[in-house]
Amino acid sequence: MRIHIATDHAGMELSAFLVTELSSLGHTLIDHGPKVYDAFDDYPGFCIAAAQAVVADQLAGVDALGIVLGGSGNGEQIAANKVKGVRAALIWNVDTAALARDHNDANVCALGARQHSQQEVLELVKIFIGKDFSNDERHVRRIGKIASFEQTGEIVY
Repeated sequence: MRIHIATDHAGMELSAFLVTELSSLGHTLIDHGPKVYDAFDDYPGFCIAAAQAVVADQLAGVDALGIVLGGSGNGEQIAANKVKGVRAALIWNVDTAALARDHNDANVCALGARQHSQQEVLELVKIFIGKDFSNDERHVRRIGKIASFEQTGEIVY
């Protein structure tokens, strides 16, 4: 699987760890930065670039997901979710990692580098990337309503 990853200064060490670990498991990692540590960098550009790459890959038929990292993961999730076609989920435990894929067909996960150990994050990411969408009708319907709003701006209840 191709995995796009991005962070800010708070997640650089974790990002490097994940690139190494996930690559060793056979995944192709694309690092969207930053390339050098800057305590004053801003995460939106890095996370948006990774999210755009996930959508582009998926539209091209490439099996791809994304990971965005920051101190809490909250801002990074918000930034990624601004990209049309992205469903980014903040994951913080085993259940949220699995349900993000199973129920929401999330294509990007967000994690807080200051919230978990490297091993905890690796476990959560492995669950996220290893889980498939259930294709349960109710979940398909709900995701369709979100996509419809994204396209038209009209709310469907």
